[in-house]
Amino acid sequence: MKLFIDSANIDHIKEAASWGIIEGCTTNPSLLAKEGHDFKKTIEVITGLIPGPVSVEVTEFDADKMVKQARELNKMAKNIAVKIPICEEGIKATGILSGEGIKINATLIFSANQALLAAKAGAAFVSPFVGRLDDIGQDGMEVIREISEIYSFYMIDSEIISASIRHPRHVVESALAGADIATIPFSILKQMFRHSLTDIGIQKFMDDWKKSGLK
Repeated sequence: MKLFIDSANIDHIKEAASWGIIEGCTTNPSLLAKEGHDFKKTIEVITGLIPGPVSVEVTEFDADKMVKQARELNKMAKNIAVKIPICEEGIKATGILSGEGIKINATLIFSANQALLAAKAGAAFVSPFVGRLDDIGQDGMEVIREISEIYSFYMIDSEIISASIRHPRHVVESALAGADIATIPFSILKQMFRHSLTDIGIQKFMDDWKKSGLK
């Protein structure tokens, strides 16, 4: 399973990229607005830091306007994937754009039905929001499992991005459920490194080394 960072914070993305394990990035209008920087400059920097796909979302909700905006976004960098919300207008736009070779990330997926429609329209990625499903008492991982089973059975190429990750356990569960990718907030990526026994072990090794007097 590939690991993406879900962020528009340049400092966080730069640090995560330095680890050599981050293969893509997802942004959305909320994340970009939160940073408050120039949109084009921010995307230019992110696409330069991240080797894989960087998802940037449309802000239009009419198919023709989505297509026009998506084409402009696609010109910004070779590794842009355009995020389009799952809805009737979004499906129209996805079909047109995917036919032009533009990679589409179908976003705000909450059911296997929606993921199937997005795949039929040619989306390169589908993004089920597991955390938001959990928030309303549904099982987000069950949706990942259903999509994964359907895609596997019919040999569908669309990649499943487990999104709206709330904690490190979600990452493990995403891998077990068959997600191709987990897109993870920076704070949770940092938590994935941590275990109390690792911290204790490192401290013990260092203390023992200092006591030994060896150099």
